[in-house]
Amino acid sequence: MNFQKKKLKNGITVLHEQRDLPVVAVSITNPFGGACEESEIKGIAHVIEHLLFTGTKTRTHEDISREIEKKGGILNAFTAQQVTSFWFKLPSEHIFAGLDILTDMLNNPAFPKEKFEKEKKVILEEIKMYHDNPRMSIMEQIEKNLYDKPFGELIIGSKETVSAIDRDFLMKYFKKMYNPKNFIVTLVGKADFKKVCDYLEKNFHPSDGTPEIKPIKKLNKETTEARPGIDQAHLVFAVHAPKASHPDYPALEVLDAYLADGMSSKLFLEIREKRGLAYAVKSDIETEKDYSHYTIYVGTTKQAIPEVKKLILEGFEDVKNMTEKDLEEAKERVIGLNRISKEESVNVMSELMFAELTTKAEDYYTQEKKINAVDLEQVKSLAKINSYSAAVIVPK
Repeated sequence: MNFQKKKLKNGITVLHEQRDLPVVAVSITNPFGGACEESEIKGIAHVIEHLLFTGTKTRTHEDISREIEKKGGILNAFTAQQVTSFWFKLPSEHIFAGLDILTDMLNNPAFPKEKFEKEKKVILEEIKMYHDNPRMSIMEQIEKNLYDKPFGELIIGSKETVSAIDRDFLMKYFKKMYNPKNFIVTLVGKADFKKVCDYLEKNFHPSDGTPEIKPIKKLNKETTEARPGIDQAHLVFAVHAPKASHPDYPALEVLDAYLADGMSSKLFLEIREKRGLAYAVKSDIETEKDYSHYTIYVGTTKQAIPEVKKLILEGFEDVKNMTEKDLEEAKERVIGLNRISKEESVNVMSELMFAELTTKAEDYYTQEKKINAVDLEQVKSLAKINSYSAAVIVPK
């Protein structure tokens, strides 16, 4: 794999996987997200992400989006617990046009007054959208059941916290939390690494301030909400899990492939195919540098919730009967899915960034080796759960 990495004089870490196809995906990531916020300002990282798209000192919102899209590109961003990342994907010949946009957004945000309150209203509608969708809402609730405040509060914030954010405070907070010396710039595709590094050194200057993660306190809680206007019941079962940097993390991926990931997994076959209790049986590993949890979601009937929960617990217990053949099949699934994911440059862009945040970017290229090294006893040991959290939404 043609991979390069460099720490620039201004502190920026640059990661580049070179590809022959003349397309490039580029992200600029700041290690600041929901986990850095106090309860009183929950959602401010996400608000800043939105507002950086509303205009700079020389560009309007329309200019920002049009300059990328007229070249056939995609421009987007996301806020997670430990990062906020801004990215684009463009034909390679337009890479510096894309970098000009992100650089302007990060160096010269205007936070226009006329857009500030409007954008907060947009986010309040986003909050309502998540709440009104039971499947989204229950994933928010499970985090509250897994972690104490402020970490367990939503990245997007609440109606109260978002409404209370003041523009002047936000501008000062942005300057404190967005220090280029902490940035990770990731490129996947055809690009001139040296020219990009020279550009970044010329256009970004370090300042003061480094985001800090608030203490993460784990919980194990169960909640049930009776909600009017819905017909389906929703269950999420969750356990705290090894972080991505932990030696047991590859075993977690193998356990998931065997237990709940895909239509051939044990729980899918047991809950849906054998008993017809659900349409959707889905699993997910949610992890960043300092936290990790494993969730299993099932959409079912109100009456079946106790049985489904029992089947999930029995599924973990039954991992003790996993065979070497099962292990090899699960490993092959994980490796195969990882290879397929690597076809999309945006996926690799994000994975490299998170690997650098967690340990080092080079570890991304050792995934297969680590998966192949997982042994049966590792997986069986990981499946022995002593505590868990659950969230349920049922029709009222």
